[in-house]
Amino acid sequence: MEDLKVGDKLYNVGQNGFGDFYRYSFSEVVRLTKTLAVLENGVRLRNKPIRSLINDEIGYALAKNRWVYWHIVSDEILRKAKKENEMIAIHDWFRDRSFNFLEKTMIYNIFKEKGIL
Repeated sequence: MEDLKVGDKLYNVGQNGFGDFYRYSFSEVVRLTKTLAVLENGVRLRNKPIRSLINDEIGYALAKNRWVYWHIVSDEILRKAKKENEMIAIHDWFRDRSFNFLEKTMIYNIFKEKGIL
């Protein structure tokens, strides 16, 4: 468990209720003080690694809220975030769109071709 260094990339994940998608935030350490790490988005973290009681991962707590953690970015997290962002985009596209009859027919025919209906 090491303290953060300038250039370390971190992420935080949040959710608006149990049914919501995971929303990933990414940032990078740009400045260090004696006890804090400041991220490029202005978030201040305690520069002391701590094991999360929720998911048992090593994280860095917010300076003013010890229950919110940021974690070091990994390739696995980048893949998960990309997949989750795609699901959010698809959901938002369908939510914000109303289909005319021609578009509904096209969608129906695609589903029919794929054997989904």
